[in-house]
This record gives sequence, C-alpha cells and structure tokens, in this order.
Amino acid sequence: MRAQIRLTKNRKPRLEQGHPWIYESEIDRLEGAAEPGGLVDVTDHKGRYLATGYWNEQSQIRVRIVAYQPIEAMDREFFVQRLQRCKAHRERFAEEARDCRLVYGEADFLPGLTVDRFGDVLVVQILTFGLEVRREELVSALVEVFAPGGIYERSDVGVRRLEGLEERRGVLYGDCPRLIEITENGLKLEVDIVQGQKTGYFYDQRENRSAIQPLMTGWGIRSGIRLQKVGGVGDGQSVPVNANGKVVSFPYWDGATVLECFAHTGSFTLHACKYGAKKVTCLDVSEHAIETARRNVERNGFADRVEFVVADAFEYLRTQARGLDERKARGAEGVKTDTSKPLGEAGRTFDVVILDPPAFAKTKSAVSGAVRGYKDINLQGLKLVNEGGYLVTASCSYHMRPELFLETIQAAAADAGKLLRLIEWRAAGKDHPQLLGVSEGHYLKYAIFEVYSKDKL
Repeated sequence: MRAQIRLTKNRKPRLEQGHPWIYESEIDRLEGAAEPGGLVDVTDHKGRYLATGYWNEQSQIRVRIVAYQPIEAMDREFFVQRLQRCKAHRERFAEEARDCRLVYGEADFLPGLTVDRFGDVLVVQILTFGLEVRREELVSALVEVFAPGGIYERSDVGVRRLEGLEERRGVLYGDCPRLIEITENGLKLEVDIVQGQKTGYFYDQRENRSAIQPLMTGWGIRSGIRLQKVGGVGDGQSVPVNANGKVVSFPYWDGATVLECFAHTGSFTLHACKYGAKKVTCLDVSEHAIETARRNVERNGFADRVEFVVADAFEYLRTQARGLDERKARGAEGVKTDTSKPLGEAGRTFDVVILDPPAFAKTKSAVSGAVRGYKDINLQGLKLVNEGGYLVTASCSYHMRPELFLETIQAAAADAGKLLRLIEWRAAGKDHPQLLGVSEGHYLKYAIFEVYSKDKL
C-alpha cells in the first residue's frame, strides 16, 4: 500500500486552491514508508484523498503535487502525456515554437522541471529529487515528444542543494553545440547553452521586447525635422528636411535614442533597432555578455546604430545623472561652478531608457535591500529620460510583489520630480503560463511609463 501524508486540521487550504507544494509545517503525520522521490497520496485531516505527489524528506517542500486523481506511477508514459500537452500549448501560442520555453515547471504540471528549446537542442533543468530519480524516463519521453537533435542539462543551480542534490551540467542526449542561433520576433540571436545565464537565454520577455515598438519612432520633430513635399504639385514626394531646409539622408531620422541597461545579450537593443531607433547604447557589466550582444547586433545588420558599454549600470546611471546636474548648474544664472573641469560624456539623456536587471531579492529577507536597489536605478534612470520620453522597467524578483514594485517606482519618480503615466503593464509571455493560486510563478513585472517633469507641466 502506498504511503499517505495526512495534513493538519488547521492549515490554510492552499492545496485545494491549486498550490502544488506541501510544506513540512502542513503535515500532521506520514502513514507508511515513503522512499525519497517516491509517490505518496495526500489526504486531509479526516483521511479524504486530495492529491498525489512525490516525497522528499530533505526538502522544506516535503511533497510536490503531480496529480489530483490517484496514479500508479510517474513513468515514461506519464511524462509523454504531460509533455504532449506542453507541446500543444506552445504550438498554439508561441510564434516561434522551435525557439521557446517548452516546460515551465508547476504551471505545466511538471514541478521541478524547466525545458527551453533552442532550435534543435533542448536545455533542461532538473531541480527536484522526484525528477532526479526518474531522469532516464524523462529523457526518453523528451526524445519521443520533441525529437530533438540533442538534450543538454543545465542543473547547475544552488536550489538543487536544498533537495539534497549536487549541481549538474552536460550532454544527456545527441549532439549539443555550445552556440546556437535562434529566432525571436524575426531577429537572429546567438545563445550559449553552456556558459549563458540560466538555460542560456531569457524567453520570458519575448512579447515584452516587442511591446517597445511604438516607442521607437516619432522623435524627428524634436530635432526640427519635418516632412516636406518636393517635385511637382500632386505628384510630389515627401522627404525629411531639417530646420535649415536641407534634406536629411539618414534613414532613421525619426528614431529614438535608447539606453538599455543590464543588456545581457542585447535583446532589447536588437528590438529597438528593428523598430527604428536612431541610436542605442547597449550596457552590461559583463564583457562576455557585451561581446555576445555585439555579435548579435552585427548578425542583424545594426552595427552602425549601436554603441557598447561595459560598466556597472548603477554607477553609469549615477555618473550620467551627476553630469546632467552639472550641465544644468553651469547654465543657471548666479550659480558658481568650476568650468575648468571637463564634462566629458556625462550628462547624456535618452528618449527611452530600458532597465531589465537581474533579481535583486532572491529571498524574503532581501526585500528591503531590493527596494533600495530598484528605487536607485529607476530614480537615476528617470533623470536621464527626455521630457515626454519613456521608462521601460522590469523586475524578475518574485518577492518584489507587483504593488511594492509600483510603489517603489512611484517613490523614485517623486524624488526625481517626475510624473509618470503607466502605458503598459505586463508579465511573462505565453510560453510561461501562470497557474492561478501559485504566486511563485508570477515573478516578472514589466512596465512602460511616459515621463514628464513637474516643473514643466
């Protein structure tokens, strides 16, 4: 007879509301013998069956639910059925089903499993003991359902230690080249599945990157450029001319100036260029990331519009903001400044500033520090946005709840003397579905704000 987990009487009904994790504190007792990674049935305090999941006594999450009806085993057939459901969802909703997230853990009813597809290669993360002991069945099912040329494992993450597992990385099946070219929204990108972050690329922002398209054009009038007809009446052609009446030959005269911080491999930079940006500054602290971004920019033919900066984003933003304050001070009447000190390139401003940082709060105890970090980068970033321009900002910290993220940005705007209009609010893309009742899956916050100065309204 299979072991049973009997839950406490006074627990919150998280399981009944769709949450697939059972914590140690929710368990009254274990009836029978449960092997590590083995299946157990979960009942309420009266013994009524609720669900079936796999067990791990070493983890604070004692049980991860895999079914709400009794099942015999998590075998190859089980994985095939679940993976076929994942495949159908991506074929329906992902524009590039060969380049997307195929399995998103709990939201795909496969807790502890992440699978990203990069062309002909699958990159998998196996994060839990219950999946580790079924590795062979899982790999066999992945081959049957997706027919990849190779499967590469990137289970080199610290969370495995909480499950009593060592970190792992390497080829599980077939041929896995290190560098793979993928397509996203019509753009070509290089993915390093061995040395890249996480599985090699962040698919969760796919739709959010395309959302910047309306921000990238409509800026020429600020430079005094206007369309003017030339040629005969009726058949004249409209061409851009500057304030001096000269024809402007630069094809991206109407484009935005853009700053992308925390660029990683330059995905927002590529989208900005595709949608008509005039000039993009692509910044990341990692030389490796910037070199990958540079190759991606060249691969798509945008090299003439992109400058690359290897720098700490916090320091870069502060330096530009200080330079801007200095320029304003030098232009103010009655203010004494040291004009012998060169300003250099500090004090730059942009039509669009994009901030897509890594997670600042990986634990609940880190939230207060994360709030300070998010406020700082958004405060400095807001100072660099031209009047009526746009701030594109995101947080991938689960513990930074949506309302707290918005409050933090509002506080930054107040300190910067700015008024913000929320233009768009988004989460992760459709290949990262959200399971209602599982707040841990709702980690990504993405917003576009229109920026105005209080003293100019």
